[in-house]
Amino acid sequence: MSAPERIPPRGVTPGAPAAELLARGELTVRGRIRDASNAALFCTVAHDGQEASCVYKPVAGERPLWDFPDGTLAEREVAAYEVSEATGWGLVPPTVLRDGPYGEGMVQLWIEASPEAELLALVDAEEPGPGWKAIGFAEVGEGRTALLVHADDERLRRMAVLDAVINNADRKGGHLLPTSDGRLYGIDHGVTFHVDDKLRTLLWGWAGEPLPAQALDVLKALKDALGDGGALAARLAGLITPAETDATRARVEALLASGRHPEPGGEWPAIPWPPV
Repeated sequence: MSAPERIPPRGVTPGAPAAELLARGELTVRGRIRDASNAALFCTVAHDGQEASCVYKPVAGERPLWDFPDGTLAEREVAAYEVSEATGWGLVPPTVLRDGPYGEGMVQLWIEASPEAELLALVDAEEPGPGWKAIGFAEVGEGRTALLVHADDERLRRMAVLDAVINNADRKGGHLLPTSDGRLYGIDHGVTFHVDDKLRTLLWGWAGEPLPAQALDVLKALKDALGDGGALAARLAGLITPAETDATRARVEALLASGRHPEPGGEWPAIPWPPV
């Protein structure tokens, strides 16, 4: 994701205060993010002496998707943030649904990625080296292939669990934003929460491996939060359909029952294209 200009946040860090600023602040459009597939506007938001950069994606600028007929991209982006917050991992930048200059849309805190962080690589080898997990082989031109790998990083592993819960159909490398302070954020969650299995991701390195104990604890908490009267179920009610909430709960229960990271199902392309 790129923008015509970057205005560093002033007095704002990710969390509840940032979400309040995004929800209540005055949005000013600064430019358009041209490499986005739907309308995405780079903005500043200001309120009560605080200012931050953000992304505003108006519903009016969304292209209809035949396989995601229910709800909007904006609503699913906010739903992904709500699930992320319920995990306690803070993997999705603060995201709200609000009115803006071009109508209702998703507004998300701008995250400046660190270019030095290396999470993905292509290697001329049959197996990944230490500290890396294999994704699969990719064509690199002239009949040559290389092994696509991702870092064996606990932050990515948590992201893989989140993606399995929200049924992310588009986890590309460009949707992973590592920051200079060691955090990792995921963005672009508009194609999530489908009732059918559509998990499509680069983070297959742990497929079939046992889930870490912490992930199991998080999933148990999510199961409770998604139950009848659960806080997360209530927050999702205005963002996704009841059937999608039920499917999310079922995915959490399936992960707990297996105790393992999911494996590609074979009925849906396992890796998004382009992968980055």
